[in-house]
Amino acid sequence: MWELGAVMGATDKTEMEFGQRGGLIIAGPTASGKSALALAIAKEFGGTIINADAMQCYRELRVLTARPSPADEAEAPHRLYGVKAADEPANAAWWRQAAKAEMEAASFPILCGGTGMYFSSLIKGIADIPDPGEAARAEARRLLAATGPEALHAKLDLETAAKLKPGDSQRIARAYEVLLGTGKGIAHWQAQPTEKLAGWRLKMILLDPPRPILREAIETRFTAMLDTGALEEARSLLAQNLPPDLPLLRAHGMPELAAYLRGEILLKEAEARACLATFQYTKRQMTWFRHQELVSKTDMQIIHSRIDQDTKFLERLSVDFGNFVKCPG
Repeated sequence: MWELGAVMGATDKTEMEFGQRGGLIIAGPTASGKSALALAIAKEFGGTIINADAMQCYRELRVLTARPSPADEAEAPHRLYGVKAADEPANAAWWRQAAKAEMEAASFPILCGGTGMYFSSLIKGIADIPDPGEAARAEARRLLAATGPEALHAKLDLETAAKLKPGDSQRIARAYEVLLGTGKGIAHWQAQPTEKLAGWRLKMILLDPPRPILREAIETRFTAMLDTGALEEARSLLAQNLPPDLPLLRAHGMPELAAYLRGEILLKEAEARACLATFQYTKRQMTWFRHQELVSKTDMQIIHSRIDQDTKFLERLSVDFGNFVKCPG
């Protein structure tokens, strides 16, 4: 069992011996209850919740991306939520730098989200790719729109192309702009040594609810989203006439609601498609987390439950998680 002191800035002994500060990662699939658990722990132990969900970085789709509500944000400090506009794409490199700054400012940082690449970039480091410049970005988008992702994929260097699916338009456009702007492919830059996270010992809670419970939660949540403004958010975002390759336009539920708003499908079909796509995505999330070693096994606990505001598990938080997070390992 762990002790809280080891996570909340480490214990004095840990800091003296290892010069490390402590923090907590709460990860897991969409709709597993990460935000509820993070809020409960932050309230109990004075933590600061730092967003590690790529879509929740954007401000336009609070409901559809399941960002914490204003009431939740008033109960504990929340950082990196809704800080980007839809036309300002977030990426792992930006997030890593921003998250490290927030961690330094927090007495007990709680990194909460389901974007595995963000956690990996924070802990293992990420390639330092030079900015290719606006001209290269504009040309990549122009060619993507004019020729399609497969044609642009054919223009990449062989090493980078081998790592990308021909239909992955966002990553292909990014790879081409890097090649155009730097003269070298992304694969070259990714092969360079990276700067790993230093000075921190992070512990991790991974939520892994049973599949039937997660599916039901996804369906229930999406219905609630429709009842609380998700469709209006989607309509407002589409009205901005943004480039179609922007990440936020692919947020869970957004493509399906966009199809409904264009008159292509009925709302019930959009809802069913969105829930199915989200559930399929959670399978990929858990496959990724199960095959990554972000922290040592002694610093990780898997919870095979879904957490919500009414879970009795949260009522036992001070006992169960106080012990879980306390022992220096």
